[in-house]
Amino acid sequence: MDLVLEAADRHLLTPYVYPAAWPEAEPCRQLLSLFVITNLGALALYLLFGTLSYYFIFDHELKKHPQFLENQVSREISYALRSLPWISVPTVALFFAEVRGYSKLYDNIEDSPYGWSGVFLSMLSFLFFTDMGIYWIHRGLHHKLFYKRFHKPHHVWKIATPFASHAFHPVDGFMQSLPYHIYPFLFPLHKVTYLGLYIFVNVWTISIHDGDYRVPRPLWHIINGSAHHTDHHLYFDYNYGQYFTLWDKIGGSYKSPTSFEGKGPHDYLRKLREK
Repeated sequence: MDLVLEAADRHLLTPYVYPAAWPEAEPCRQLLSLFVITNLGALALYLLFGTLSYYFIFDHELKKHPQFLENQVSREISYALRSLPWISVPTVALFFAEVRGYSKLYDNIEDSPYGWSGVFLSMLSFLFFTDMGIYWIHRGLHHKLFYKRFHKPHHVWKIATPFASHAFHPVDGFMQSLPYHIYPFLFPLHKVTYLGLYIFVNVWTISIHDGDYRVPRPLWHIINGSAHHTDHHLYFDYNYGQYFTLWDKIGGSYKSPTSFEGKGPHDYLRKLREK
């Protein structure tokens, strides 16, 4: 995040926003800047990719499903917009620790003992580490001690749209993002790679709520896509994973998507039309 902060300081904040006497490295200034940047960035990612997905990928026939709520899209967006600023508060604290040099993020490929191979390996390990972390956190949020208070608001959306992707209770939203932020404090990661992965995980979160169940057949039971996550919303106790089905299979919570078996939401609507 320091790359983003440096660019913002260089092109906008130092010459136009903050007084010249306020040093760029001053902690209060950095915290304030990070809070604004994080919120604007999250809002832009959510609205941009959510809107593109909603209009160009999401099947609007799903809005005819009996479990699609009245005014659901506006309710999803409203809930997300209220939650994002609260989610950003602890997120900014972690970004601040990164900016102050406490993480293992590095600037140059030469700084990695494994060169380019280390960059590619770190991308894979990031995906597997975060997938594991999110699985157990997500599953924990389904425990009766936490579900009703923190996670149930997200399960209001039985037939979700891309805008449901960030419509979480703030505690829920931050907890499920925590593995992304922990990783660079534990393992070396190139800064540009981290920014790219951060964008990717936000887009992926939108994609598993987009109602497009198409996955190459050989990957049906490997990639945790929209079909898997739709069944999670519908049936509650299955498919907690983020990208892969590995941890659901290990944890005994894997369910083959009903959409792959001719029993999904689209099939239900087809049967309604036939009647």
